[in-house]
Parts: sequence; C-alpha cells; structure tokens
Amino acid sequence: MDHRNTEPRDIRPSRRGFLALAAAAGAASTLGLPTFAASAAPRRPTESPMLAAGEATRNQLWWQAPGSPNSMIEQGLPVGNGRLGALASNDPASEHLTISDATLWTGGLNDTLQDDGQFPYGRDDFGSLTLLATLTVDIPGHDLGVVDNYRRTLDLAQALVSTTYDVDGVSYRRQIFASRPDDVIVLHFSQQGGGSYTGTISLAGTHGESTTADSAGPHASFGASFANGLRYGAAVTARGNGGKVAVTGSSISFTGCRELTVVLSGGTNYAPDPAAGFRDPSVDPQRLARTKVLAAARESVRDLLHTHVADFRPLFEQLGLSLGASSATQRELDTWERVQARWRDNVPDPELEAAYLQFGRYLMISGSRGSLPIGLQGPWLDGNDPDWMGDYHTDVNIQMNYWLADRAGLADCFDAFADYCLAQLPAWTDVTRRLFNSPTNRFRNSSGRIAGWAVAFSTNPYGGSGWWWHPSGNAWLCQNLFEHYEYTQDRAYLAKVYPLLKGAVQFWETRLVTTTVTDASGAAREVLVADSDWSAEHGPQDTKGNTYSQELVWNLFQNYRTATQVLGRDTGYAETVDGLRQRLYLPEVSPTTGWLQEWMSADNLGETTHRHLSPLIGLFPGDRIRPDDSTPQEIVTGATALLTARGMNSFGWANAWRSLCWARLKNAEKAYQLIVNNLRPSTNGSNGTAMNLFDIYETNPGRGIFQIDANLGTPSAIIEMLVYSRPGHVELLPALPAAWAGAGSVSGVGVRGGFVADVSWRNGKVTKATLTSVGGRSTTLVAGGAARQINLKPGESVTLRNL
Repeated sequence: MDHRNTEPRDIRPSRRGFLALAAAAGAASTLGLPTFAASAAPRRPTESPMLAAGEATRNQLWWQAPGSPNSMIEQGLPVGNGRLGALASNDPASEHLTISDATLWTGGLNDTLQDDGQFPYGRDDFGSLTLLATLTVDIPGHDLGVVDNYRRTLDLAQALVSTTYDVDGVSYRRQIFASRPDDVIVLHFSQQGGGSYTGTISLAGTHGESTTADSAGPHASFGASFANGLRYGAAVTARGNGGKVAVTGSSISFTGCRELTVVLSGGTNYAPDPAAGFRDPSVDPQRLARTKVLAAARESVRDLLHTHVADFRPLFEQLGLSLGASSATQRELDTWERVQARWRDNVPDPELEAAYLQFGRYLMISGSRGSLPIGLQGPWLDGNDPDWMGDYHTDVNIQMNYWLADRAGLADCFDAFADYCLAQLPAWTDVTRRLFNSPTNRFRNSSGRIAGWAVAFSTNPYGGSGWWWHPSGNAWLCQNLFEHYEYTQDRAYLAKVYPLLKGAVQFWETRLVTTTVTDASGAAREVLVADSDWSAEHGPQDTKGNTYSQELVWNLFQNYRTATQVLGRDTGYAETVDGLRQRLYLPEVSPTTGWLQEWMSADNLGETTHRHLSPLIGLFPGDRIRPDDSTPQEIVTGATALLTARGMNSFGWANAWRSLCWARLKNAEKAYQLIVNNLRPSTNGSNGTAMNLFDIYETNPGRGIFQIDANLGTPSAIIEMLVYSRPGHVELLPALPAAWAGAGSVSGVGVRGGFVADVSWRNGKVTKATLTSVGGRSTTLVAGGAARQINLKPGESVTLRNL
C-alpha cells in the first residue's frame, strides 16, 4: 500500500520546524543566544504544556534513594539548559547542587610547542573546564531517618527532576529544572498537609570567591575572574509563600514557608569571537546573574515551569521509541534495580533499553543548545579537576557526541558543534601555519609545504591546542560537519561550513606523499599516502599511509567535491582534488592475519584488542566499506575479522563504536550485546553504568570517571540497528535483535539525503513505514529484502505497509 501525504508533519528534524515550534511555545526570543547575555523576557505559553500523569510516566526514571554529595557524578541527577548544567543530590535535609557553565574555562590559546613537539597539556596552560558554584538548601528536621515514602524522578520528556517524601504525615515535594528561556535553574519546594519549610540557602564559589548577600530580593551573589581574564559570576534569590525569607550573613534564610522558590543563574563573559579574544568586555557576569534571577523570581513558578516545558518538549518529542514491553516485575523495580537486574539475570528489558536511548537525547538537549558543544563530560562536573580537563578530544570523542543529533531528531543541537569549529577556525589556521612544520613536530609535512588548518588531539574554547598534533583530526571533524548537511539538505548551512571543508582539503593537498605499491600479480603503481602519522592511539607514530588517515582523507575529498557541486564553487579545484582522491591508497587485507590492515604492513603493529577502531573508520562512521555488492567481499571479510579481534569488552565509548560497526555489518546480536555490556552496573569505578545512568570509564582499578560519549554513542547504535541510511539509500531494520523483534516502533529518525523515517514492526517484519521529505527528493527504500524507489517533494510523505 502506498499512501502519500502532501501536508508537512508537525514534527521535523529541521531548523525551520524547530523555530516554528519554539515560537509557538513563546521561547523564540532566546534561540541562538551564543553566550551568557542579556535577553528579552520570554513570552509565556497561554495553555499548559504539561503532560498528563499517565503520559509523563512513559519517559520517567526513578530511584528510591537520594544521591550523596560525595558521589555526585554517579548519583546526582542532571539538569541543563544548554549552557548551565547542574547535578542534584535530592537529599531531603540538604539539597545539594554542583553547578557548571560550559564556558567556564581556565587556560588560553596555548600556541607554543615544547621541545618534544607536544603542546603543553595542563590546567594552567591548556586549561580546564571547572565548576561555577555549589548551591545547598539545608532543611533541618528532614533527615533520612525520619522520612517515609522517599522517591525521586527524572522526567526526560519535560526535563524535570522531582522528589517526594513524607515527614510526620506531611507530604513534601520539590521540583528542579533548568530553563533555557529564562536562563535560570529553579528549585521549587511545596507540601500538602499543613507543613512548612525552615532552613538556609548557601551559594558558594569553588575558586575561593566571597559570596555577599543583599536584602533586596533578597539575593546572594559572587563575581571574580581567572588569570586568563575570563570574568564569571553567579547569583541566587528566593521567594516564600507564607513565613519569612531574609538575609543571614552571606546566606538566605527561610522560616515557616508553606512554599519556597529558589532561582539561580550565572555565567561568564566568554564570547565565540577570536577577534575579541573570546571575551565580551561589556558583560558583568555577577550583575547579569542578579538581573536574571530577580526577573525570574517575579514570575510565578507555574509560569517558569510551563515556559521551560514548552521550550523543551517539542525537541524531545521529535523522536519516539518502543522496543517492546517489559514485564510487570521489571516495571516494579526502580531504575538502578533494573540496571542491576538486567545484567544479573541476563533477561532483556526493552523499556529500560529504550529509556537509555531517551536519556542520551535528554543529555543532548540539556547540554548542547546556544553555547559550546558537549566535551568529554558535557556541563556536568563534581569538581574542578575533570580528567583530560573535560576537553574536546578530536580522535573520536567529540565526533561520537554528535553522531546522535541528526539520527535522533535533534538536528538543531548540532549547531553548537558547527559553531564551535567555525569560531576556532582562525586560531587553528594560524597555529597550523606557524607550528605544524616545526622541526619538533614528528608529524610535520615532509614536503615542507603547508596550507589550510589542522588540530591537536585536544582543543579548548580559546583556539588552544593540547598534547600532540592530530593530522587526521580536521578530516574527521569535517566528516561530522558534512554529514549534517546530508541529513538536513540545508544549503545555507553548507555554505557556512564550506571554509572548514576547503581548508582541510588544502591542508591534505600539501601533506600527501607519493609511494609505490606492488599488487598480488607483481605490478607496481604509484599511490598517494598520508605523511607520517599515528593510528590513534597506539602502534608506531611514524608510519605513512595509515588506514585511519587514508579513509578519512578519501571521505573528505569526496565530500568536498559534493559540496562544490551543490554550491557551485571552485569546480576546477574540486576536479583536481578528486584526481588526488582517485590516486589514494586504500587499505588491503593482510595475508598474515586476515584482518583489514591498520598500517601498510601485513603485520599487526599495535594492540590487538585496542579500544580505538581507527582502521575501521571506513565502516563507521564512514560507509565506503559496506556488506553489499559495492565493496569487494574480501574487504568486508577482513573488516569483520579485525572487528572480531578487537573484542566485545572495552570502555563504554569503545563498546558503542563496536556496536555501530556490527550494526553496519548487520550482525544484530553482537551489536545488541555491546549495548547490554554498556548497561552493566558500574561497581567501585568499573566500566559500566552508574546509578544515575552516567557512563563510567575505569581509569585505574577502583577509580572511575564520567565520560559522556558512551551515553550519546550507545543510543546512536540503537538507532543504527533500526534504520541505516546514506544519500539515496535507506534500509529498515538492518540489525534488529531477537530481544526487540516481537513488536516495536520508532518515529522521527533522521535519514541522510533529507528524510525522516517512522517504522513499526512485528515479529521482525516491517508492518508500516512512513518516509517524509525535509529537503530530499529521491531515495531507495529497502525493507524485507526488497527495494523500492521513493520520489517526494519537500514536505511530502509516503506510507508503505507490510513490507
């Protein structure tokens, strides 16, 4: 059955669609806000956007115990408005929040090389993401020993943390949310049964700042600056219903309040403008924070909550997912008990697995809107010393963070990544010109020529570089940037990022060197290979023609040619570049190991089970290698053998990448097992999932850290198992595991080529599929082993049944 609909759907993974939804919610005035800045008060929604109780429970996680202030990374619940982030403990007697701002960075440009060829990589030179503040609301008499019926909930669809409990027959409730329209974090305390709240509110900086309080409001605030000149500040105010709210020293006290609303804001004077030194001198963060909290506190908490939900829900609801029904026994368990039971009993829990995907989307929306992109931890810290400085690693981590955005109906969340790259481009270009060919750089171009831009393995928001140069990093960043165009078909966006694509191509034009290879018949031919490089992050650092680099450059050159054709630019140069692409050496299968070679050697020169899948980048995120007639079978077999050798047990992000590769190879059970492996409960810092669902990365025995890429990469793998796409081709249920095969559905999946897919299935077969154009016109739809040609105009959709 073929049913066409020319009316655009309400939900679209496109910027225009999101703007329309946000405007309807009254939040359009805040969209695109690049930094902590003054903004007009948002229009409030005229109708309640809140979900009915039954609907809300479908996307709720819940726990029977609060988090400890000493273990916030593993137990605190995250909220965020795209720039501000907080972890909440939800302790009845002492609500504790650790608050971060994505732009609160120490360090600076860091554009010198050490004698060993590395960039300095420390907290004082390269810099680090740090905490902005802590907030504590102490409520004596509400200690856990006297509390009954405790429960805390994270409502993913409405971005709302709630805590309920009873004391002496009185029911107490608190709600915490981070509003983007009002640019504040709100805590609301209420009760039923004749109770009241008495206690203190304390705002503290984490770098030795002095907090001062003022009876006007009342409010408390602090402001300071780092040695690098970055100014920052935060403020808090409170309003009570009944009782009294007053200043006591540097804190705010409240006595006998039937309800209490606490409002916090803060930020820095960071600006994404290299010409201004990444600073906005007109911004006084402390004063601005005071202005924002006092303005928000004049609104009713109902209006603040409704404005926040009206802003958040349209994004969250762009993708729906059901992987089947869990058992009644599973549903009775809280979220942490379910995580433990899933691993202990090895019984599929499809509702938990779907919730894990939605949790990743929740983190993406909460951490990537209108500010800097999500780094290693996003805007969620528990101290000032995050591992690897919480930076932007360019050899998989930041790229993995953004694989989810377009796939999961969050195309607008990708803007933070693209805008970051554009803002850093002048600094990256300058440091490349001056330092890449330095005699101390082991990766320097042997030709002595240089052009375009490159990056280090670690980058910071000031154009700064850390650790070693990473020559292939620019090509990988550009792969993400170009794929966003493939999903959206947004020519204006492609034109915006075109300088990044061209600059990376120019860099590689100067870097490729000629060598001679001999094929199996003994015939010799000249090919182009990447100069001395590292197959991140293992093996020798001085080999030419690494598979990692060759695949990324092949893809970069191909994408660049497409960009020039779409935009009508540099067509002559594009032909030159395509000629280089056709001369690139492409990896072979080792006659020694039977694996796809990682280096131009039949021998394995690194760690067999290494966490990185660098030589398989042509399988995922690239798709030059795919299990169909377009790829020689020996290459697919060699890639499969190498992936098998890498193993099924690694760090969370490495498991996510493995799962994505197995999904591309259509091995559903291996892809699923790796998702299960990431859901295993972390104990004593081991690899796995913490109580709050954050992914834990074991750095040493007994010590684990939070690293967000697995929380975003694993959901990407789930989607890849359900829908695979490349321009001109979309395949439904390519790697559906037995655990999800009974019945399920997914809606709002982004499709490369400019489409959105909705799919329902039963007993492993597609029962209904709808493809909607968001700019695409033609693609081949594959389901159940049959291919169908689909032709649509933008805004049209087609529905097919029983495929």
